[in-house]
Amino acid sequence: MSEGGVRNVIIVGGGTAGWMAAAVLARGLARNRVSITVVESSAIGTVGVGEATIPPILKLNALFGLDEDELVRRTQATYKLGIEFRDWRERGHRYFHPFGSVGADLNGVHFHHYWLRTGQGDIADYSLPAAAAQAGRFARPVDDPRNVLSRISYALHFDATLYAALLRETAIANGVTHVEGRITDVHLRSADGFVEHLTLDDGRTIRGDLFIDCSGFRGLLIEDALKTGYEDWSHWLPMDRALAVGSESIEAPHPFTRSTARDAGWMWRIPLQHRVGNGHVYCSQFMNDEDAGAQLLAQLDSKPLGDPRPLRFVTGRRKQAWNRNVVALGLASGFIEPLESTSIHLVQQGVTTLLSLFPADRIDPAEVACYNRMIRNDFESVRDFVILHYKQTLRRDTPFWRHVADMAVPDTLNERMALFAANGRILLEPGELFTETSWVAVMLGQGLVPRGYDPQADLLDEDDVRAKLDRMRGLVTRGAQALPRHMDYIRDHGGSAAAA
Repeated sequence: MSEGGVRNVIIVGGGTAGWMAAAVLARGLARNRVSITVVESSAIGTVGVGEATIPPILKLNALFGLDEDELVRRTQATYKLGIEFRDWRERGHRYFHPFGSVGADLNGVHFHHYWLRTGQGDIADYSLPAAAAQAGRFARPVDDPRNVLSRISYALHFDATLYAALLRETAIANGVTHVEGRITDVHLRSADGFVEHLTLDDGRTIRGDLFIDCSGFRGLLIEDALKTGYEDWSHWLPMDRALAVGSESIEAPHPFTRSTARDAGWMWRIPLQHRVGNGHVYCSQFMNDEDAGAQLLAQLDSKPLGDPRPLRFVTGRRKQAWNRNVVALGLASGFIEPLESTSIHLVQQGVTTLLSLFPADRIDPAEVACYNRMIRNDFESVRDFVILHYKQTLRRDTPFWRHVADMAVPDTLNERMALFAANGRILLEPGELFTETSWVAVMLGQGLVPRGYDPQADLLDEDDVRAKLDRMRGLVTRGAQALPRHMDYIRDHGGSAAAA
């Protein structure tokens, strides 16, 4: 430790995780005289499969002072209003998980209880993001709670490599030092086992007080050096491989991500301005690599832009995200498949939590324990939400779907499902990522229909409730049709690379 406390932060690895950490810490610690250095090797590639995000990314971009129109243009981005799920509940069925709220709560009772009481239409009919997504329309929300357009919530699809480059530019502009080199040795202090310095292949030594491991699945510091250990969740999330490939863009991009369930996993489709991102996440116990690749290429809407890139992983997390003086972020901290686009968010959550607990003068065990508890809760909450998509399914048509439908799941998820099955209730812990709207959308979409609803929803006259729901649905329909077409909005706001 340097005299005077934590003064030198060394980030191992670039990519989205490394440069996001650098940009956040450079801005948050600007007045604390903390030196931040990113060490990366251009010879080591990045995974780069995460191109879809969720709404909290907008707050992070605003923190950096990034102009959204410029970001959309420079990263070839499109807007995302939610995720369309096909064939998950059963073959031929589709549902939409929208961002933002659905309907409007009445008398302090969540909207979905009134919907359960009346059964009027599809619950997505009451979501402006869902209606706009299906109509191929988009606009940012207006700042007027009386206007239905204020109920839009959105995220972005972007080229992760281009986004990392933008974060790198932002970080370096804020004083971050970039060192090119491959790490050949990690030296630990004999007294306490803390990382003291790194040795590069050209003999240079990089010393630091706090190290952030963004080295990917390998976990060069957190695992190779510190032997932290890994909590394997593959018994709940057995997908262990993925293939990713870009394809030509031949139509106007839709403002949503599409997830289509397949025989032994699922496929993603993420539309960008310049291409479409496609991938196949699957379980090797039920499908071999050759069949997985053939299925992926067969479902492409257009010509592939290369050969599918393979990725192997074990779903889970490090037993400690912060061990001694090393904090793991991104793939080094753990991996939950990209079904709900949470990978980049977990990096964001990890680094902003670190910033809130950043050591003032020394690394304190109480703050380390607090950080680890908060990150564990974040990972486990996302884990349960993703497991829900597999466990709650009516499919039994392949060995894989029979396996996941019959598997045991964490007690925390069992309790949520049982509570919702009884009377449609969702109880959330403080700080959870996914809202009541998200849990309701997926539970209903996957076929978990409650036996009843909150009896407080009976306090209003039924005719009055039906009339209110009719008005809500009408407002949503008219509001969606009033929006500009998705790509027109991008062009009109200078976000189109082609227009620029």
